[in-house]
Amino acid sequence: MPATADDHALAIDLARDTGKILVELRQRMLLEGTTHWELKDAGDMAAHRFIVKHLAEVRPDDSVLSEEGADRRERLTADRVWIVDPLDGTREYAEPPRSDWAVHIALVMNGDPVAGAVSLPAEGIVLGTQPAPELGPLPDRAPRVIVSRSRRPPAAIMLARELEADYIEMGSAGAKAMAVVLGLADIYAHSGGQYEWDNCAPVAVARAAGLHCSRLDGSPMVYNNPDPYLPDLLICRPEYAERCLEILNG
Repeated sequence: MPATADDHALAIDLARDTGKILVELRQRMLLEGTTHWELKDAGDMAAHRFIVKHLAEVRPDDSVLSEEGADRRERLTADRVWIVDPLDGTREYAEPPRSDWAVHIALVMNGDPVAGAVSLPAEGIVLGTQPAPELGPLPDRAPRVIVSRSRRPPAAIMLARELEADYIEMGSAGAKAMAVVLGLADIYAHSGGQYEWDNCAPVAVARAAGLHCSRLDGSPMVYNNPDPYLPDLLICRPEYAERCLEILNG
């Protein structure tokens, strides 16, 4: 059974509402005076509790895998599993006024992310699977590879070198993936460690927009595995997909 229109709408609403909670919490705690670590912990917990409570109310028969919650193994036999990252980019969240952090909400069925949304709360942006974002025309410029400020994965370095691409630096995985959706970047290649909650919702949204989404070896992204470690991915414009995979696996 595919995702329903209500599932798509729920993902968008939940990503948006969680984002509003996080924005208000950050503003309030900054006025009260807080430490970096207190803000990170408060954001993680407030977002997680809100998401889990809401899903329990509106989808009581569904399972949930959250970065901030205990891994309940019954999800492995569930027909519907929500994979969420309540606050992707806690470091960026705790460094105001940075806006490169996100909320990830995705519904997985048979290993496939069939509905999802990513909100960029500090920018007032929510992107979902239905209606899907529209991918603009290929920009007339050198390709752009998106990376973290502190780390450039080997896969990204390889692609940038071979494609003579420029780098863009940004924080969370969701913010990076949505930069490709929004046309700010063209290629997001990650290697070296992520978990399913880091990329499930971004992949759902990026794929709905018409972007290429795969592992670095070209194999599909499969979710709700016994071990949620999912260390690599490639999200890029379709025009670059074949060449990227050729470079990465040549």
